[in-house]
Amino acid sequence: MRKYFTVEDRKLSYLDFGGPGAPVLALHGHYNEASAFAPLAEALAPRWRVIALDQRGHGESDRAPSYERGDYVADVAAFHRHLDLGRVPVLGHSLGGVNAYQFAARYPGRVSALVVEDIGAVVDSDWRFTLGLPCGAPSRAGLVAALGPLAEYLECSFRRSGDGWAYSFDIGDTIASQKALNGDHWKEWASVACPTLLIRGTRSDELAADHAREMIARHAGDARLTEIAAGHVVHHDAPERFAAAVADFLTSGPVRSDQRVARHH
Repeated sequence: MRKYFTVEDRKLSYLDFGGPGAPVLALHGHYNEASAFAPLAEALAPRWRVIALDQRGHGESDRAPSYERGDYVADVAAFHRHLDLGRVPVLGHSLGGVNAYQFAARYPGRVSALVVEDIGAVVDSDWRFTLGLPCGAPSRAGLVAALGPLAEYLECSFRRSGDGWAYSFDIGDTIASQKALNGDHWKEWASVACPTLLIRGTRSDELAADHAREMIARHAGDARLTEIAAGHVVHHDAPERFAAAVADFLTSGPVRSDQRVARHH
């Protein structure tokens, strides 16, 4: 079910996938929106109830004047307050992964467990890639053709725009967001104390294996690294293995030292 709330006169949208289970907050990456987590929500039900935010400038949420780190984290805090939840697991992919662990670092009393999908403690994304995206097309099929292999990763964000088709995100806003995301976030990552699962795609061009292992070593609490045969968007490339890893982590409790690295091929 799609729902809305307001933060400083801006409308933020989210999808509550429902069910009787315990809530899990989910934060998508750039070029995506809350609906990207529909397969995960189905796989985790009925034990877990996924509630996914359309982050500022994405999906059905309003565009914003700023996309700095503190802006995103403040939105997550407002989302949590709006839902009136206690300590809950938080999951995030890419942009959403950094937002998730920065939220956990700044609001430790609100996060019971953390799942970070394929993003590092140091981010150096090439925002120029975004400039190469087609701005739109006369038809949905035309946009799919213009994007080529990328279309399957962006299709949840396709929207009618005027006489044609484009995205639910703005390309200029995305570049501003990517520039603000880049940087060294070790201090906040290393201060996270709740149980944490870091999921890395073995074909990822975003999170190197050595960096992922260093993240586990420098984590303040119990942390586990799971590597899955996938690219950067693990939940898309290997949805069943991704969901299984998340479900196992959420139900298994604190991480033992012999569980710190796992591989799923």
